[in-house]
Amino acid sequence: MTRKLFGTDGIRGRANSFPMTPEIAMKAGMAAGRIFTRGEHRHRVVIGKDTRLSGYMIESALVAGFTSVGMEVFQFGPLPTPAVAMLTRSLRADLGVMISASHNQFQDNGIKLFGPDGRKLSDEREAEIEALMNGGLEAGLAQSDKIGRAKRVDDSQARYIEFAKRTFPRNLRLDGMRIVIDCAHGAAYKVAPAALWELGAEVFAIGVTPDGFNINLDCGSTEPAAMSAKVREMRADFGIALDGDADRVVMADERGRIIDGDQILALIAKSWSKNGTLKGGGLVGTVMSNAGLDRYLQSLDLKLARAAVGDRYVIEEMNRGGFNVGGEQSGHIILSDFSTTGDGLIAALQVLAVLAQEGKPASVAAHLYEPLPQVLENVRFKSGAPLEDARVLSQIEAGTARLNGKGRVLVRKSGTEPVIRVMAEGDNEREVREVVREIVAAIQESAA
Repeated sequence: MTRKLFGTDGIRGRANSFPMTPEIAMKAGMAAGRIFTRGEHRHRVVIGKDTRLSGYMIESALVAGFTSVGMEVFQFGPLPTPAVAMLTRSLRADLGVMISASHNQFQDNGIKLFGPDGRKLSDEREAEIEALMNGGLEAGLAQSDKIGRAKRVDDSQARYIEFAKRTFPRNLRLDGMRIVIDCAHGAAYKVAPAALWELGAEVFAIGVTPDGFNINLDCGSTEPAAMSAKVREMRADFGIALDGDADRVVMADERGRIIDGDQILALIAKSWSKNGTLKGGGLVGTVMSNAGLDRYLQSLDLKLARAAVGDRYVIEEMNRGGFNVGGEQSGHIILSDFSTTGDGLIAALQVLAVLAQEGKPASVAAHLYEPLPQVLENVRFKSGAPLEDARVLSQIEAGTARLNGKGRVLVRKSGTEPVIRVMAEGDNEREVREVVREIVAAIQESAA
């Protein structure tokens, strides 16, 4: 079964344009509700969202869809994606929904679905939902006396704060630590600063005044300069930048230097390997993970398993190999001992635990290797298939040959937006930049 609506992270697009319309959202609710009806009990679905203006519209349409097939709906309001995953399990829901376009700006929105185990749905299950959306929905409408109800859940934020705090070692506190947290005007704008403060930190929060339009705007994990500048301004010990739905994170040391997902993975793997809690003999990264991470892990006699880009594929590889640490360079960090999906706050707490245990500044403890020069450029295109163009394929082959085993080239189409991502890495930065520039030029010529 093919999927046209679902990408690598649910359904996503420009709000009020196909496929992110109220009609599609309602049909998604109806179809998912039908498929996740299991038995005679009163079925329930939980819904969280970030702070986008369009979240109200999409949520209302989903509620209509779910209640029309007889599901009870629990609405959380603004809450991180990982909190929705956790509460799906905690409340014994049959389905969980997060309304968010993650790190995209307010114009976009999306629908992410979680099964009763709190895990994102498989490609096959999404294809099943999409097939049902294309026909047969009327047959599943509930009788008049079986239509579902919807209600707000007022304590969802407090539940998640307590959950996050329990992942931090009981014998440790953050007393005396000055921490900057950038919530990207997104879903974690209340819960993340509160959790850090309750653990004892002195908290300087930015990106905590959402207005429906400013989510991810010049802030958050994709624009961490604001967080780094605030760290230096406040002479803080550490900085944390989340994205709009708080499932990814980048950090900064006391100098404001960025600590990306690969460095976070290295730090956690080293710590967990030392205390005997690391499983699988290493961790899972992606095809984008820097070769420097691979070399560092080898020095610890640990392995790096690579998955396709997308936290769902990282999780699948973690399950196959018995790993409990995985993630992406972009900051999706999955720690399966605690969560079923990427959780920026919990990842940050694990790094802070290492800093508290070792008593070292982040500039020493969190920069464990020198990454290889890596260049990534995104090329937008409106139509066509540039990656099938012979000129583009030839340029990719030429770039790979030029690096000649001293680096690598990766060119892939984004699963969430009309973008082709061109990445190359190697020991010679100048050569790497030239290889990327030549491939990008070929793609732009093909897409013109």
